[in-house]
Amino acid sequence: MYEDISYDVDGYVGVLCIRRPDVRNALRWQTYAELEDAVRRCTARCLVITGEDPAFCSGDDVRQVMGGGEKPPDIGPTPRLTPAADALLHSDIPIVAAVNGAAVGWGMELALMADVRVASERARFGELFIRRGLCTDVPGIGLLAQSVGRQRAAELLLTGRVVDAAEAKAIGLVLDVVPHDELRPAALRLAAAIADNPPLAASAIKRGMRQALDPDWEALGRWVSSTLAELFRTEDHREGVKAFLDKREPHYVGR
Repeated sequence: MYEDISYDVDGYVGVLCIRRPDVRNALRWQTYAELEDAVRRCTARCLVITGEDPAFCSGDDVRQVMGGGEKPPDIGPTPRLTPAADALLHSDIPIVAAVNGAAVGWGMELALMADVRVASERARFGELFIRRGLCTDVPGIGLLAQSVGRQRAAELLLTGRVVDAAEAKAIGLVLDVVPHDELRPAALRLAAAIADNPPLAASAIKRGMRQALDPDWEALGRWVSSTLAELFRTEDHREGVKAFLDKREPHYVGR
């Protein structure tokens, strides 16, 4: 059914895996569409999201989504919340992220949209948007501070620093860190424990947490979308992407 991801069911638990290991599970437009579709179709009592080794998700495919820095991506004429983010942020199904490797850029956004994150000792986390001359998508703005506090969130967002699994646990970004080979069994055990509970109560808890803690995702999504449309056209964005592809240090000019 899907080309870039797989979706399987184990009892009451659904398992979604991004499968583009040759590009460290980077997201192209098709991957976003498949991710959104799988989440919206999911009827499991708990959903586990992971990536095929060696990475969880390395964010946007800079050649296919960002045009290699040569031209801005077509993000549509009307500012809106990223559809895949909309599906995840409004899902009433509990979500566990099994972070098996690098979760950077939108890969970190994907991890943040899970209710619980369990990490392999090989996991790495980074909000790299600023290094590409961009602002983060809505999860980084709306969810990161809930996990690590406003000051630490600001530091991670404004520097683009990458943290390892041990630091991620120390600052509250992940629930637990386990040996790499034990990650999927650990995530499935946690998901099964959640799925064993009454599903209507679990869904109600998720809805209640959204009301108590979350911003207006649609309004924030429109702001992010319109802001990104401007930033994608800057010289600094083009320089950030080209420097990444050229494997050199970028030189930003504030334009």
